[in-house]
Amino acid sequence: MAPERIYITGMGAVTPYGASVGRLWQGLLAGESGISDLDRFDLGGIACVKGGQIRDYTPPPHPLPQLDLATGFALGACTEALAQAGGGAAETGLVTASNFGALDEGERALAGEAPDTALAACAQVLPTRRLGAALGLEGPAVTLSLSCAASAAALAHAAALLRAGRAKRLLVAGYDALSRCAWSGLCSLRTMTRDRVRPFDLERSGTLFSEGACALVLERADVCAARGGEPLAELSGWATGNNGFHLTAPPPRAAGSAQVMRGAIACAGLTPDDIDHINAHGTATRPNDLTEAQAIHDIFGPRAEALPVTANKGALGHMLGAAGGIEAIASVLSLRHGLIPPTANFATPDPEARVALVAGQPREAALRHVLSNSAGFGGCNAALLFTKV
Repeated sequence: MAPERIYITGMGAVTPYGASVGRLWQGLLAGESGISDLDRFDLGGIACVKGGQIRDYTPPPHPLPQLDLATGFALGACTEALAQAGGGAAETGLVTASNFGALDEGERALAGEAPDTALAACAQVLPTRRLGAALGLEGPAVTLSLSCAASAAALAHAAALLRAGRAKRLLVAGYDALSRCAWSGLCSLRTMTRDRVRPFDLERSGTLFSEGACALVLERADVCAARGGEPLAELSGWATGNNGFHLTAPPPRAAGSAQVMRGAIACAGLTPDDIDHINAHGTATRPNDLTEAQAIHDIFGPRAEALPVTANKGALGHMLGAAGGIEAIASVLSLRHGLIPPTANFATPDPEARVALVAGQPREAALRHVLSNSAGFGGCNAALLFTKV
């Protein structure tokens, strides 16, 4: 018997562009920069002063006595995704993914500015509970934190739960907020540029981090059909892994990413020849771009010179726990519109990181299968394969 197909039926986004999937898509197609000078908190002399800060955002109405900034972003994305998907909350479970959880609230206790009880906000499980309560979800709840691959891995985990019959319908939310504590830690990694994010460009000098949230509703095909739902795309393949090579550096030729990309293709019952487009992790750090390009060549061989690749972080920055899910949404939109957003800030090809990068203008393409790759510190890797319905 063929395994049950997994559909995406709703999507939501809160990004530096604004609070909607439509605004996300508009910004990516235009190559619009989501980066600005940070002014929410005192930088205290930190050299990194630019990021993807969200301004003028108000979360949807909710019954909670308090709501931290990060969970507010997630609530907005989840509300949009559930509204698009339709269906009831009673049968919907929740899988969340984040790097920092509600650290924007918890750091006040760490700084002695709030009672010690606020330290609970440093645990990712608290936003999961708050989201479930605010949305009235009654299904199972799972909390994941897998570095910058978090929301892609959460989508893979949700798909596996659905296929195993552990749930019928799951809401996956990836989110993070910028705060003093988080920002000082990110700056200490020495991966940030003082210029622009230039994925795969010869002049790339690092990444920049952003805040926000993504949300996707996943359902088994039989559940979607029974309620008359409309699928946006099929999540046809997925894979996760941890290569354990190094805390921050990628292994040679991005072996961990190559493993999960191959795994997602195999999970879908496809071959590399079936893939029409890749949404790359594309952090614009020299080691990651170089090894990711090598992995693409190792998997796709001669096709790697022509297979269209985009990297959304050039325009939007690196959205931390939301990054993989935002790129999943972009992949689904590419399938639905037959349009690949350009990689912003690309000017000079790197002969050592050769990929067929879409740059300058959006590219029209007849897409059937799109592969999205995500990677994170500690060797966390995840890949997702989306198929047009």
